[in-house]
Order: sequence, then C-alpha cells, then structure tokens
Amino acid sequence: MKQVDLRAAVNAVSDVVQNRPRPLREFDQIHMKTGDMVMQSEIVAEWAAGRRLAFIGDGDAVSVCVAYLQARGVLDFGPTKITVFDFDERTVQAVKRFADRERLENLDAELYNCLGAFPDRSKYDCFYTNPPWGASNNGESVNVFVQRGFEAVRYEGDGMIVIADDDALPWPKQVLANVQAYASKQGFYVSRMQRKLHEYHLDDAPDLKSCNLFVSALPGNSSNFTQSEAVTDPEKLRNFYGKSQEPRVLFVREKKRPDYGKAPEEEYSLELLEKEG
Repeated sequence: MKQVDLRAAVNAVSDVVQNRPRPLREFDQIHMKTGDMVMQSEIVAEWAAGRRLAFIGDGDAVSVCVAYLQARGVLDFGPTKITVFDFDERTVQAVKRFADRERLENLDAELYNCLGAFPDRSKYDCFYTNPPWGASNNGESVNVFVQRGFEAVRYEGDGMIVIADDDALPWPKQVLANVQAYASKQGFYVSRMQRKLHEYHLDDAPDLKSCNLFVSALPGNSSNFTQSEAVTDPEKLRNFYGKSQEPRVLFVREKKRPDYGKAPEEEYSLELLEKEG
C-alpha cells in the first residue's frame, strides 16, 4: 500500500464537494467536513477493497470520493463496484454526472426511498450508510437504513454505519445501544468501532461528532434473509427526520440541472460599469 499524497487527496475531494448538492436539513441531511471526508474515504476504500459496495443514501458523496480517489491514482485500492441508493434525485444525478464526466465506470446511482421495498438487485458484499441519526426516535430511523443495508448484502457480509457519538449527550448512547441490539437480532455482531471520528457543518451542534460502527454477519446468517417489504410501522416512522417530522416525501426531485461548480444565477445580480461618453 503506497503512502497517500494528502494534497492530491484533498484536491480530489474538493472536486467532489463542488459537485454535490446542498443539504436539506428538513430531511436531516448534514454534510461531513472536507478533511474528515478525505480520511473517511480512505477508510471506506480500504475496508471495501475488491468488493461490491452499496451506499444506502449518500448526501456526503463519500461514494464519489472513494471511486474518484482510486481513479486518480491517489489510492491504489477500492471497491470493484459502487452503487448509491438515494431518494434525492439531486444526489443521484450528481453522482451520475460526475461518474460520466470522470469516466468512473465502477460508480452508479439509483433513485430509491428506503421506506419502500429494496429493489431486487444482485448481491452486494458490503454496505455503507450515514442515515438520519434518530435523536428523536431512539434510532429507529437508523435501523430502517441498516435493514436495507442487510437486504443489499442478503444478510451476509459487512456494514459500516455512521452514527452520532458524544459522551456528553444521553441520546447518542441510547441510539447506539438500540442499533447494536437491532443488528444482533438480525444476526450481525459489532466487529469494530472507530469513535468520535467525524465533524459536520451543523449550526446548532457544531461539536457533535459521529463514529464508524462496523457490523459483520454471523456464519450461516443468510437464512435470515426474507423478501423485502415497505416500512409501514408507525413506531418506525414517528419522528423519522427529527421531532414531529414524519416521512411525507417519496422523492426529492431535481427541478433543473444545476452546475454545482458555479453559483446559481438566483444568488447574485450584476451591477454594470457605466460607459464613459
């Protein structure tokens, strides 16, 4: 494994950040800070090297970073296939445009809402998710995304769950306990945990961090796989995106194709120089 050129890595991730859409806070979309994205992308690339990787949501665009860093030769390892499943069409199209422009043949995205049955796709080897953190529902929203990850790998293989991690607050501990208990019931055990690893652009809680929670399937766990179904349980849907914010949106649609590398015209106006004479 060669030593990573930090400058090249930061510049590559900067290209991805320029391309991704702005977060919608009403859906608990919060972007990871750029330096942490560089670190996270290397972690994910090494963890999923040589394997097929499903992203259950990816507003951060870590999926794009992983594919791009490998394609640019910054990393000499990474997944063989990456598919992003996201309900935000802006995210899906941003992934597709970037993959097309940079010829990232192992990267694709598909419009999908995790409340619906997971699509019948070929089995993935591992999954990654950074879901709504479940502060107002004891982590039930996290478990919905994790369930879709389990279905993507057919209850075999591994998962990486990005989840809040803060010793000063009670709710991250409760959520972590709930998610770990849920994973255990589904035949997965916690194989590793990297604590307090990431920071976010979060105005009301700038010091809140998240961890990487790694889970792995027990031997023979594929017998737990059943046909995927839509989520209809009111307990799972209550406070899904935060307090009193139940799901009401099937997809976030992209109104027009923006150029994420430039400021939209709605953000500025031009005051022209006066011509002399």
